[in-house]
Amino acid sequence: METAGIRSAAGVVETGTEDRAGEGSLPGIEDPSAIAPRDARELSREFFRRLTVLEEGTHEYQYARNTLIEMNMSLVRFAAGRFRNRGDDMEDIVQTGMIGLIKAIDRFELAREVEFTSFALPYIVGEIKRFFRDTTWAVHVPRRLQELRVELAKAREELSSRLDREPTVAELATLMNITENEVVEAQLASNGYNSASLDAALTGDGPEDGESVLADFIGVEEHGLRLVEDFQSLAPLMAELSDRDREIIHLRFVEEATQAEIGERLGCSQMHVSRLIKRIIARLRQGMLGELGCA
Repeated sequence: METAGIRSAAGVVETGTEDRAGEGSLPGIEDPSAIAPRDARELSREFFRRLTVLEEGTHEYQYARNTLIEMNMSLVRFAAGRFRNRGDDMEDIVQTGMIGLIKAIDRFELAREVEFTSFALPYIVGEIKRFFRDTTWAVHVPRRLQELRVELAKAREELSSRLDREPTVAELATLMNITENEVVEAQLASNGYNSASLDAALTGDGPEDGESVLADFIGVEEHGLRLVEDFQSLAPLMAELSDRDREIIHLRFVEEATQAEIGERLGCSQMHVSRLIKRIIARLRQGMLGELGCA
């Protein structure tokens, strides 16, 4: 196998191996995370070019993708630094940002004619913000209600100072230009921001009652309910797919057929099947998560 040499940012000559597609070689980098950001930008373009022609699942494809992830970890550290004072463990923030980086790598296309750094940062920051949104609250509350809670607090403070008393639901609804039902919904959602400890002691009314903790009264979580919600959200999206796209999804995820087997059924190559599956999954993900314009 042929080798090609490049000089890393640290001044060490590394080697690369010719990929099996026979279209040039990828530089072998001993420590991609140590590459300077400027060098990473140049190398990333080369790795993205090779990624477009390599077959998914091969050793060369995984090497290119993993190297891109490690080379661009500095983007995650840069984005995570903006949230340093939020009180959370920086390691958790960085790990969350890595999810955004991986999403960006999987969705980036050189044809976009934009720098990968510009493309990736919104993904990384968005993933970190989603982490704070989902973990700051004691229970999961829809984002619409989280934002409405903030507006409700501002409106209550304004009216309380103006009226010198606690405002009514009707008065809050008028000021916020929403319905009274929405005000009540936001008030209920506010209860999810803080929670009592499961170890909090609950004392009975009589002296004969023993001391219990809140955890003693918590039921078992039914994981199937979460699947029901996902199925209900996914069903209309599946209905919008073409017959062929639904057949591909059925073959891959219900019958668990390989890409090669699906290609034989459809009369196309395994690589084409891989691209079709990625496109379909991206479309379904966009519908499920509402990530408009990201696929």
